[in-house]
Amino acid sequence: MAMPDAVTIVEVGPRDGLQNELRTAPTAVKIALIERLAAAGLGVIEAASFVSPKAVPQLADGAEVMAGLSLGQGVRYPVLVPNMKGFDAAMAAGAEEIAIFGSPSESFTQANINCSVAESLERFRPVCEAARALGVAVRGYVSCTLGCPFEGDMEPVAVARFAARLRDMGCFEISLGDTIGAGTPDTARAMFEAVAAELPVDRLAAHFHDTRGRALDNLRAVLELGVSVIDASVAGLGGCPYAPGAAGNVATEQVVGLLDDLVIACGVDPDRLGQAGRFICDALGRPYESVSPFSSLRDK
Repeated sequence: MAMPDAVTIVEVGPRDGLQNELRTAPTAVKIALIERLAAAGLGVIEAASFVSPKAVPQLADGAEVMAGLSLGQGVRYPVLVPNMKGFDAAMAAGAEEIAIFGSPSESFTQANINCSVAESLERFRPVCEAARALGVAVRGYVSCTLGCPFEGDMEPVAVARFAARLRDMGCFEISLGDTIGAGTPDTARAMFEAVAAELPVDRLAAHFHDTRGRALDNLRAVLELGVSVIDASVAGLGGCPYAPGAAGNVATEQVVGLLDDLVIACGVDPDRLGQAGRFICDALGRPYESVSPFSSLRDK
């Protein structure tokens, strides 16, 4: 297939990016970050999480964050929910789109949400049913698609089977995550091809971590398959607290640079994006190390 003419970037920094930070960002900072990202042209921004605050204390203020956002302005603000308790809290907070998350890895599923793969799917079922009854869109995340910190390589057919289960529950889009950054262009391509045998490519998204500096090369490989949705995190923030070795997500700035090099539209203003990246890094007390939006890491 040909590369897409345009790509939607799903900005995950305010949720996935901040969940692994040692310093908890104040609610006002999170809202200000989201506003800056929206002003940069990002139309899908993962805003909050409704998991247990004991598990992820950095994101305990999900309801307060949602209350501070201007909804209905043409920007989607999905939130992460693990179960019906989280779903009810998200609905009370005014969420209009949710995301559920799981993995075909038994070991990772136990470490991440303390249950088996089969049990995780049963937890998701009532969430999806309740969302469908309310007209709430559900996105699905699949973790460890190119490698598990506990089990090693993942079989593409297992990833495809799990993704199909989420599709059958009603997920409109499936985000395939290289949680520990283990993938290569060849393994990324093979995994996406296996999943694409079960789901249309236009229902798949790429969610790559840059642990080994290969995220952009892997993204190019799946773009060549026609994938047109990419998850990314401003300033490369993030990681998974339950996946040893999971470094940050691929930086939104670098994804914008790659897409520009490939002449693929994404609608993001690189200058305003850079301002958002510098803002959150200053707030977290860390250097803003992302390269220029028009100078990708693939040349390093």
